[in-house]
Amino acid sequence: MDEPAKPFTPPIEVSPDNPCPFLRGLVAEGFVKGGTVPLGTLSKTIGAASGEVGWRKVKAQIEIYQVALIANGLSPWRLLKSWWSGAQLDHLRNGPLDKHGAGSRILDEHAQVHPGEIDRLASFGRDYPDPCGGVERGLNEGEVTTYMRANFERADNKRWYYPILMKGEWPVLLRIMGKGDRKNRYLSVAEVRTLFETRQFPSRIVQRLLNQPVLSRGQHVVRGIAKAAAVLALLVAAAVVAVAEFPNQVRAILPTKLQAILPPPLPALPQTNTAYWLDQNWSLEDRHWFHHVSQGTATFPVPYAWFVALEQPTLNLFFRNGMLKDSAYLERFGFIPSPQTIHTDETTLRRYGYANVYDTTPATASYGEWKTPVENVDGLPVGFARLTGVIDPASGRREDDKIGLTCAACHTGHIRYKGVDVRFDGGPAMTDLKKLELVTGLSIVYTWKLPTRFKRFADRVLGPGASDVERKELKQRLGEVGQFLLDWQGKYDKTIGDKKQKDTEEGFGRLDALNRIGNQVFSQDFALSGLDGFEKNLHAQDAPVSFPPIWTVPWLKYAQYDASIEQPLIRNAGEALGVTALLNLSNDYAADKLFRSSVALQDLEWIEHLVAGKDTLAEKKFSGLQAPKWPSQLFGDSAWKIEGKRVEKGRKIYGEMCAGCHLGPINDAEYHDDNPQKMFWSSSHWEDSGSSKVLNPVQIPVSEIKTDPAQADVLTKRTVEVPGFLNVKPAQQLTEWWGCKGLADKAEMPYSLALMTVVDLVARKWMSEAKMTDEQQKTWWGVRQNCPNPASPPPRYRTRPLDGIWATAPYLHNGSVPSLYWLFKPAAERPKSFCMGARDYDPKQVGFAVVDGEKCATGETRFTTTWPDGSAVNGNSVGGHSFEGEAGAQRPPGVIGRGFRDDDERYDLIEYLKTL
Repeated sequence: MDEPAKPFTPPIEVSPDNPCPFLRGLVAEGFVKGGTVPLGTLSKTIGAASGEVGWRKVKAQIEIYQVALIANGLSPWRLLKSWWSGAQLDHLRNGPLDKHGAGSRILDEHAQVHPGEIDRLASFGRDYPDPCGGVERGLNEGEVTTYMRANFERADNKRWYYPILMKGEWPVLLRIMGKGDRKNRYLSVAEVRTLFETRQFPSRIVQRLLNQPVLSRGQHVVRGIAKAAAVLALLVAAAVVAVAEFPNQVRAILPTKLQAILPPPLPALPQTNTAYWLDQNWSLEDRHWFHHVSQGTATFPVPYAWFVALEQPTLNLFFRNGMLKDSAYLERFGFIPSPQTIHTDETTLRRYGYANVYDTTPATASYGEWKTPVENVDGLPVGFARLTGVIDPASGRREDDKIGLTCAACHTGHIRYKGVDVRFDGGPAMTDLKKLELVTGLSIVYTWKLPTRFKRFADRVLGPGASDVERKELKQRLGEVGQFLLDWQGKYDKTIGDKKQKDTEEGFGRLDALNRIGNQVFSQDFALSGLDGFEKNLHAQDAPVSFPPIWTVPWLKYAQYDASIEQPLIRNAGEALGVTALLNLSNDYAADKLFRSSVALQDLEWIEHLVAGKDTLAEKKFSGLQAPKWPSQLFGDSAWKIEGKRVEKGRKIYGEMCAGCHLGPINDAEYHDDNPQKMFWSSSHWEDSGSSKVLNPVQIPVSEIKTDPAQADVLTKRTVEVPGFLNVKPAQQLTEWWGCKGLADKAEMPYSLALMTVVDLVARKWMSEAKMTDEQQKTWWGVRQNCPNPASPPPRYRTRPLDGIWATAPYLHNGSVPSLYWLFKPAAERPKSFCMGARDYDPKQVGFAVVDGEKCATGETRFTTTWPDGSAVNGNSVGGHSFEGEAGAQRPPGVIGRGFRDDDERYDLIEYLKTL
């Protein structure tokens, strides 16, 4: 009978990129090929060499299969290729299993054996009786472990996972080539030396490989089942590894609906070497209060204590998940870090940017003696606020503290430049609230569905000693929240789909606030009040706008881009309702409880006063929150230095091309001396408002300015239905309360009038329950009306003074123009596709230097004017407000001024605008 033959004729050359001594031996002796080896063949061959039998052999083969699967790489494509074709034994070096000098160092990168390292291995062992007679040097399991630990300690480049990889090397070699019984098993140093130097196995190993038994039919079936189980286990393991280690890549290849089960990608957190808050006439106390005072909102659908106990919705194989509340994590959504308290040491304050960077005395606290105290004990970023003393508006029941976003979440800005973070109040935030919304929902659902995650959550909320009953109740409550979120998203998707609408990506720095407020008040608040069927009031989020700066807002007659709401209380309370203040619209309770809410009207009134300051016309300056000044003093970089000659030229261009709509500058005495007829403080746009005045900004019809019409159309075209028991009758009530003219109640209620009326009812309810006198209410309301704007037919947009314009990129109301440079180019030449996120500011272009069609970094969001099929994205036009053509020529709609002669002239105007 012939001796069993080896599959391949030895000797076979072994690649230096195969650093595993056992695999090198298999190749050299002809048991496997030197290139790509099917995983089944490899696991079967090594399993046979182990000498194991039965289930222990099957288990060994499964383990070998799993290791071989990842040996060439962990990317989804690489894992699929390995599963399909096999392991590439000549491409193992520098792969996931390579420890880069933290191993034995017996074999170097050129496949040269170093005998001295084998002698070092022997020094960790002792003499053992050879089962075949005599004594030889060897290492048992404990000695192998000591040897591996010493290898790791001497390594220059240590990685936390190297000890895990080591368990797949010498211990496995001991199991396969070891001598003696299991208790006294040892690895022969002599046999190791032979394996490394001549790539030959001991004869007993060769016989195991040559004498693999012929399997019966039943054994083949069992093996087939085992292989199928191994493949299934490996696919599951590969999927888990892929999701845990490469979530962004996995999410990108999933169908759109399945993408929702994984968190959206986030930008890497840029390194901040230094941070500064700019001087804006607010004290440190004012700032911190504004950053964390609650406006009565419960933006996040769980109690405060739950929110701070939630984990980030990630899957980690080796580390505990980070917390959702972690400031470093929330900063990746664009939020600004904030200290737990401002009553701390100077070093801590400086780390958060609270250093006085000007040679001036810091402003004193404006209203410190009567403002609501704030806290930030969990170190949440700017814009996060704890709502305490919560009362359910319908039942009157005391509720857990809530957590919501406050004004500062959207109206506090910052720019980054070469590791310096410049921060300012009242500016547009560079946050992505949609991603935060998605991540919060996933965190809730993951915690609800994953037992180990829920256990950790319950331990944090209830304490480790909580009873099973308490835990069950907590899970039920969490499940109700999770199920509501899932159901609501399904209703939203169906309704928007049925209406043939499509969301426009808001991305970093933008939000469709008006449609979101309508969806909250006229749909979700109805659902939360137990009213069914009002998902029909939902509308796609398809009119995103850049967060507007607010440093002049209290003195503008109309704050919103579309010049729609004059009354400050209505403006502010409506915003709070949209950011999810609690609101009772239920007919299950007494009628006198309708329109109760958690809106913190007193805090909103104080915020308005804090931003406004005192009467401004007398001193001809804004005495509340002032626009930030160009921060050239923070940088030694010449790009930040103001060029005086350009400023002089730019001042004249401003008078010619900007002052007609934006009025004169508020703080340039030289401009006012040269243009007394265009002085800002004596403009005819200032109107009487009780004992003071407000600025009625220039308003331009969309048909003339031709910027994107979507936001102006929201209040003009959208309609809603309101249940009759609420008795919302805009024409009757607004006329009675405010003397509004020309209103008529219609079957389809205009969203604008419905919102004005509901917010008015909410505010009046708050005042009534606060037992305010008629005189106090009159003082709070002031003389500004809650009536539709009569000045010009909508749709329209209003202008604003340009103080601090350098800090408000991207430009136009919809954030469609990345810099002032591109704003002053003809509209047709502007970039139509660019990325936003944690990118550096460009002080030359003033804004963000982009390349049309650029590739976005991980986590950045893309602004684009067209969908993949070439159709226009609603809300994302870059048109209008264009400078083109000759001076004096007739201008078509959308063109507001002559074309600039060259870039020099553009940069002259840009230089001047930096000084405002």
